[in-house]
Amino acid sequence: MIQIPRWQWFVVFGVILLGLVYAAPNFVKRDTLNSLPGWLPSQQINLGLDLRGGSYLLLQVDVNTVFREQLESIVDSVRGELRANKDAAGKPFTYRNLRIEGSKILFGLKDPAQIDQARALLGPMLGPQDLLLFEDNGDGSITLSEASQRERRSAVMQQSIEIIRRRIDETGTKEPTIQRQGDDRILIQLPGIDDPERVKDLIGQTAKLTFQFVNSDLIPGVDRVPAGHKLLPSADQGASGRPFSYVVSNRVIVSGENLVDAQATFQDAQPVVSFRFDTVGAQKFAKATQRENVGRLFAIILDGKVISAPRINEPILGGSGIISGSFSTQEAQDLALLLRAGALPAELTVMEERSVGPGLGADSIAAGEFASVLGLVLVIVFMVAVYGLFGSMACFALLVNLILMGALLSVLQATLTLPGIAGIVLTIGMAVDANVLIFERIREEVRAGRGPVSAVDSGYRRAMTTILDSNLTTLIAALLLFNFGTGPVRGFAVTLAIGLITSMFSAIMVTRLLVVTWLRRKRVQELPI
Repeated sequence: MIQIPRWQWFVVFGVILLGLVYAAPNFVKRDTLNSLPGWLPSQQINLGLDLRGGSYLLLQVDVNTVFREQLESIVDSVRGELRANKDAAGKPFTYRNLRIEGSKILFGLKDPAQIDQARALLGPMLGPQDLLLFEDNGDGSITLSEASQRERRSAVMQQSIEIIRRRIDETGTKEPTIQRQGDDRILIQLPGIDDPERVKDLIGQTAKLTFQFVNSDLIPGVDRVPAGHKLLPSADQGASGRPFSYVVSNRVIVSGENLVDAQATFQDAQPVVSFRFDTVGAQKFAKATQRENVGRLFAIILDGKVISAPRINEPILGGSGIISGSFSTQEAQDLALLLRAGALPAELTVMEERSVGPGLGADSIAAGEFASVLGLVLVIVFMVAVYGLFGSMACFALLVNLILMGALLSVLQATLTLPGIAGIVLTIGMAVDANVLIFERIREEVRAGRGPVSAVDSGYRRAMTTILDSNLTTLIAALLLFNFGTGPVRGFAVTLAIGLITSMFSAIMVTRLLVVTWLRRKRVQELPI
């Protein structure tokens, strides 16, 4: 242990140098960092909601409505299959009273002789655990299994979380916390957000986009809306100051699912949104704008409101177009963002909203800094008082440990929270624990009559097993906290785990390097410990 290969010297100095380089941006203002060359490290430690301030949102996803829509989709599929097919005798399937009750789909066959063939026809539509039952009189039922229901609801939650993440990421918010809470809730933390209302509006909009034809022959509010049509309000206002309406066909020509890109731009000095479809959407769009439809109004509908209804002047074959309206620049950018991120599968309701001001976060940072500095000073005083020169070497290694922690937190872009600061304070005490074990072992060897070199060599060698065991068990606890914990608990686990790794390096490598260098130069006959 007393012999240190030359390559280890280079490794230790290289790690310390990298730590200084990557930790340095935390002591420089962001404006200064932006003016430096791009190849220099510029990442700073991200501060969490409790330190930086920001917004906390708890959203509820309307999963039940989506599940109901999925049941209605199955009903449409059942109706379509029964209408489009015939039995072995060439007779059409005739059914009665197709409906939804709770989580079941009920219907009846007028001819019970068609039961087996209907079962073979409808069975492939369902999952392996779903039940399709028929009674002797032809009454049938479809029951989705518990596993199928859980899977469908979980898919809605995962899709909602992913789309919310896309929308928030495009606003430039760094390190947002977005996680599922319970069966139908999503927790969102937005550190440092300066416009929470705008983000809440972006998150809350379903952004379901469709393109449908307008029936220009009917006067809204005067003529009766015929079957297959609906009356939808416009996003714009008429001369009276009230929103006017359009009579729109129920048939969806193209939906937002076929969009591949949307960007805010300008046309005739007015903010507009340009969009582009995928291959399938482009074909549908081209077919809808063919010559026979030239002159018709083509409504662009977002969340049940007509945001634009341009007239088709010529066939649009390129699969792209422009959404114009009374947009401000910010509204055009927000609309493009929503269309790029995709539509939410369900409506969101804000259950809880809290804001943490930057002043409160500054107080927390000041308290954390005070606790860290006080802990560092007390540890240094104790180590120097008890172990003298060796204690001073351990304190230098402790400073190296703090530098490496700051560098790793910056490189990994981990979010530092108030519990994370507690983890740093705890690590300050634990960082010298390995050195205490080594120094006490060296003392025992000195009392046993060993010389300085032999005592140091034996002390490091015999204490190593204890150090590895103690740090490994604490690291396992930190990993479990990170895996099973949420929010602040994870922040504590991250700083604790990083502190354990860096303290092992600083205590074993850095301190030993200092002790060995001192021994070789001084060639002392008695250790000052």
